[in-house]
Amino acid sequence: MESVHVERLDHLGLIACMIKDLGLISMIDARLVPDEQETITPGEAVAGMILNGLGFANRPLSLTPQFFTNKPLELLFRPGVRAAMFNRFTLGRTLDEVHAYGCDLLVSELALAVCAQEGIEQRFHHLDTTSFFLSGDDVPESDEHAIRITHGYAKDHRPDLKQAVFELLVSQEGGVPLVSKSWEGNTSDTQIFKERAAALMAACASSPTPRYLVADAKLYTEDTAATLAKLGFITRIPGTLKLVSQVITQALQCDRWDRLDETTRYYAVELCHYGMAQRWLVVSSQAAMERAEVSITKAQQRAWDAIEKQLLHLHATRVETPEAAQAALTALSKAWRSPQLDTSRVIDHKRYAGKGRPTPTSPLKAIAWQMQAQVRPAQEVIETYKQQSACFVIGTNIEARYVGNAEVIRAYQAQSGVEGGCRFLKDPLFFVSSLFVKKPCRLQGLLMVMTLALLVYSVTQRRLRQQLARQNTTVPNQIKQPTQRPTLRWVFQLLEGIHHVQVMVQGQVHDLIEGLNDVQIKILRLFGDEVCRLYQISPG
Repeated sequence: MESVHVERLDHLGLIACMIKDLGLISMIDARLVPDEQETITPGEAVAGMILNGLGFANRPLSLTPQFFTNKPLELLFRPGVRAAMFNRFTLGRTLDEVHAYGCDLLVSELALAVCAQEGIEQRFHHLDTTSFFLSGDDVPESDEHAIRITHGYAKDHRPDLKQAVFELLVSQEGGVPLVSKSWEGNTSDTQIFKERAAALMAACASSPTPRYLVADAKLYTEDTAATLAKLGFITRIPGTLKLVSQVITQALQCDRWDRLDETTRYYAVELCHYGMAQRWLVVSSQAAMERAEVSITKAQQRAWDAIEKQLLHLHATRVETPEAAQAALTALSKAWRSPQLDTSRVIDHKRYAGKGRPTPTSPLKAIAWQMQAQVRPAQEVIETYKQQSACFVIGTNIEARYVGNAEVIRAYQAQSGVEGGCRFLKDPLFFVSSLFVKKPCRLQGLLMVMTLALLVYSVTQRRLRQQLARQNTTVPNQIKQPTQRPTLRWVFQLLEGIHHVQVMVQGQVHDLIEGLNDVQIKILRLFGDEVCRLYQISPG
């Protein structure tokens, strides 16, 4: 008698091999002692949640057993593992154990071990925050160490929902998460950045190599200046500071610009601000200029439409004296930023006593005055405004002998790595954008699991790109053009359609991997022998 059983493998085998190769399961089990009564260990439970998240199936945590129903769990984990073992009770208890151990501590320990294993440079730390909102009512938490889920500034534009704020610190190389921490829903970025700077300063004291903090403009405030003075930082200086516009104006009036590349230039100035000796770099690029032109053109059109309406009302108004007409025009023009007054004239409207057409002898009753004016664009002002809008200022207190000007700019440009990590975690296909765990302690544990999923994703993508560069080969991108820097998300799509087939013939079970094409085989071979063994292909 013959029987055939088909299970979907796709990219999950690659992720499972990466989790095992990084040693995440064993490291978690060493910290969260497995319960003898549980059929799967805490490390396997966390690995299951990571696979669920990176499966991009848009299933909540409680439906993890459903996600694994048609997956080859004996290949992904070990013989004897079944989908029903990943039930909500087991996963919930695992999240409780993670919280009891310390979510932040566990992420830091695992990230440190992975970075050491992968040789990931930790010189620059990139910091950002995001928020996750919670739908439904949360369960009151008796644990004093659990965060408080409450209303706060809604970055997702959902002020009606409670939320938790999430802090993420990643490496410049590969965007690998180093630290994550969950905060109460109404915590400000300024407070988070201040505390993270202090924590990083304490960590750097025991580090043999200097470490620098990179963040956006929320890092740089007068309140955080005392902490930043003791730590090397790179940040964008808030444009709301009057000194920023002065420095940009000074740079535009000077010809001493240096080139970063063909489209980007910068101007360096040394100064003292908030009691700190700093370097400020005014950066201008062709891309920024193009964005400024589009933005300013739209703003000019809105301003022009508004001025036309104002002039329409002005022209329809008649006043008693020429001075009053001129004063009305002057009051309007004070609010105009770029349009300039082109021509203006006062027209008199005489009113005669009596009815009908006036004659030369008709007595004059009164004179009303009307203002007529035309405006024109102030091209010089607009051009100056475009030049200023295309510039931004990066500040640092790191000496130039340690980090040069060009490296400062590139370090800040790499801030997109942590911002991409936050976008990745909030992708609707990755778990869900709205958290569904009601207990704050489990919410913190889930955010920790999501960070580990990002860790696995980032390291896997880094390995892939390194191997493509090392072997000087490419894979096709979305428009079938060769690339050496594909996103892992796209590679996951390329690996779709791979199945694990079990065929029973005369009482013997034969395992087969079906659906592999040449591109998939090429990709899988980049990850080494263990991946090739799981997918039953030769290392090549």
